[in-house]
Order: sequence, then C-alpha cells, then structure tokens
Amino acid sequence: MAAIAYALVLSGLALAAVWLAVLIVPLQPVSAAGQTVRVGAAPLDWSLSGPGQLDLFGQTIPTRAHFDGPIRPRLELTRIGGDAEVARLLRSGDHERLTLEVGRKLASGWLRYGAWETAVAAGLVLLPLAAWTGLRRMPPGRAVLVLVGGLALVAAVNAIGFYLLASSTPEALRDVRSLQDLVGDSPPDPVPRAEGPPLGDVRAVALGDSTAAGTGNRPLPDPSDLDRACDRSADSYPQALARANDWSVLNLACSGATVRDGILGVQILGEQVAPPQIAQAQRAAEASVVLVSVGANDVRWSDLVQLCVISPSCDDRASTAYFQDRLARFALDYRRLLRMLATLPQHPTVVVNEYYDPFGADVSCLENVGLTRQKAEVLSSRLAALNAVLRQGAETAGFTPVKQNFEGHRLCSAQPYLQGPADRAPLHPTAAGSLAIALADQKALPVDANAN
Repeated sequence: MAAIAYALVLSGLALAAVWLAVLIVPLQPVSAAGQTVRVGAAPLDWSLSGPGQLDLFGQTIPTRAHFDGPIRPRLELTRIGGDAEVARLLRSGDHERLTLEVGRKLASGWLRYGAWETAVAAGLVLLPLAAWTGLRRMPPGRAVLVLVGGLALVAAVNAIGFYLLASSTPEALRDVRSLQDLVGDSPPDPVPRAEGPPLGDVRAVALGDSTAAGTGNRPLPDPSDLDRACDRSADSYPQALARANDWSVLNLACSGATVRDGILGVQILGEQVAPPQIAQAQRAAEASVVLVSVGANDVRWSDLVQLCVISPSCDDRASTAYFQDRLARFALDYRRLLRMLATLPQHPTVVVNEYYDPFGADVSCLENVGLTRQKAEVLSSRLAALNAVLRQGAETAGFTPVKQNFEGHRLCSAQPYLQGPADRAPLHPTAAGSLAIALADQKALPVDANAN
C-alpha cells in the first residue's frame, strides 16, 4: 500500500510539474519571413488531440490544423516587418526555399521549447522531492532512488506528451508557409497597382472608414461622385491636418470600408466602385505620413450598437461570441494590412488611430432610444477590446498608435464632439471631434513629419 501511495503521489507531482512548466517556460523566439514569432505550448487540456493556438494582438485564435497529444503548439506574433531576404526570394520565385525556412524555424523553436520545458519540469519535481527526503532523513541510497524515480517519471510524462503523442507536430510545423496556413485564412489576391499618374505633391494619405471620411459633416467643395458615395467631408480629420500643416492630403477613407472591402479590396457603393485604398495610396510615392482608421466595420460595430439598443441586455453569450469571432477575423486581416504598410518603399510614418469612447458617465440623453448605463458599459468594453487589437498590432509593426480621448465632450455633455441619435451620422465625430483627432495625431507625429 505504501508503494502504491508513493507512486500515486509521485505521479501527481510529475503531472503538476509538467502543467506548471508549460505555464512558466518562456516561448522561444524565431524569426522568419519578415516577422518574429514566439513558439511554445498552449495550455494543457488533457485531450488526445485538438487545435493549437495563435496569439495575435491579444486575440486567441485556434489553428485550423489539429495536433496529436495534450501538449500542442502556441504561436505568438511579436514583430511584423519587411525582410530583404524574403523580398529577394519572392522576386526570384524561389518560394520553396521560403517555405522550408519558415517551417523549419517553427519546428526548431517547438523542439527547443520542449527541451526547456522538460528541464524545468524536472527541476520542479526535484525541489520538493529533495526537501521531502531531507525532512524524512532518508538514507542516501533511498534518497537517490526517490529522486531518480521522480526524474524518470517526469521524463516519461514529457516523452509521452512531446515525443510520442505529439510526434507529428514538428513535421506539421515544417509544412507551414505562413500564419494563414495555421488558421485557414487564405490571403486575398495581391492588390493591383492603381492606374493614374504619380501624386508627387501628396504629403499624407488617409486610409479607413467613415471616421476618417468625416461622414455626416460639411461636404467637400466640388465633390466627385466617389466622394459623395464615400460620404467624405471637408471637416474630416485628414482635412484638418492638411489645413494646419499646409499639406496636400489624399483622403481615401470611405464610409463602410473594412480591411478586405475597401482598403485591400474594392468596395461596392451602389453604382460606384471604390478601388482598393492601398492601391491608390501607392500613387503617392512621396507621402511621408499614412493615417489609418479601421476596425469598426470589420467587427460590425453598427450592428452591435443596434442589437444592444433593441435587446434587454447586450452582454448575452450569443452577441459576445459573435463579437469575439469578428474581432479574431479582424486581427488576421489587420495583420495583413500592417505587413503591407511595413513594406511601403518610402517607409512613411504610419499612425493608427484608436477609436474614441462615445459614452460618458451621463447617458440620460440616450435612454429614450433604449441605451442604458449598463448597455453603454458593455459597448465601451467591446470598443476597448478593439482598441487593444489596434494598439498591439501597431506596436508590433513598429507603427504609432494614437489614443483618442473625448473626455468631457462625449454624448450627453454640454459640448459633445459626437453626432447624436438625431443627427445624420450618429456616434461619428462632429467637426470639433475631427479637429480633436487631428490634434492628437499631430502631437504623435515626429518633428520632421510636421515640418513643411
């Protein structure tokens, strides 16, 4: 009985050591294809197979591929950037070498992590066993047997987890060409080059949605049909920056734009078709600043607000799961946009605007449309989650995130910076709100970017 009890205790200690080691061993960094990824193990769930985990800008995304064993890979993107070697390989068409490089490094990082995890788990077993043998004042021979038995058991658990049940994981990682291979989201076709002459006098380019377009405010003088379809305004924050700095600004933002449908792909606007904003931006080859405002349409922010207004509660499981799914999808598309911005040949200063929180402590002016304090707090929390993705993505790519703070000028205040429920574009910035965004961006720009 004593032997059985000892074996059970030792087995429990070994399993606990493996579980704790997976939690505390740092992920191993590898660099390939112009990005840095940290490779390690996802939290254990003790099932015999399942997806791995991709951590992208704070979002946890399960991999499309399933891996054998309870210990499965976790990948965390920590840097996005251009890579001269990758660009050379792509130009030469040597895709096979690029594939081997990415997969080989991921597999190497996984095996290196496994070695570290095994060593740490062994140490976590040895420490309590050594203390126990000392307290029991065991004879040296028996103490050695206890310690060796503990090491053997934790090594066996790791061998089963990493090298037996998960023996196919290194080979699966070697087949990875990109993170899209892991999550099953194939990249869209390459963005076509825009037709038209170069725009050499353009100093700044704005990409994005209705917030950057200035929807609901004073229209542009002599607007084109596309300007009208996109609801672009003379009071948008890109136009405010243009006036303040005497810049020529190309505002390509369009109401309803998402990363896929608007920035990287065409956007259908009734009878109008807006070409990809990133393609048009490439015509401004001398632009030193790129302003980005995107994400709200990708997560269907307007639909979430409408649902919140008409529902008794808007933090139910269904709407929360829907939002998390949209946010994870956006994180993948946002990564591709950041990667493309990082490879622009002029290496502009890229400013990524976070979204302002429209709701203050007082929401009394919104109660007649069904928006209570509790509902506003739910929407604010979701907006904070979107902003966290925007901020972490920008920092990972080496860009500048800018927080927008409308404190004291939110909805229901004496001088709101936002359009109200009865205005043309509810929750969008007024001319004063656009100016506040422009001032925040101006402050974030480096001195040489502000110089005329």
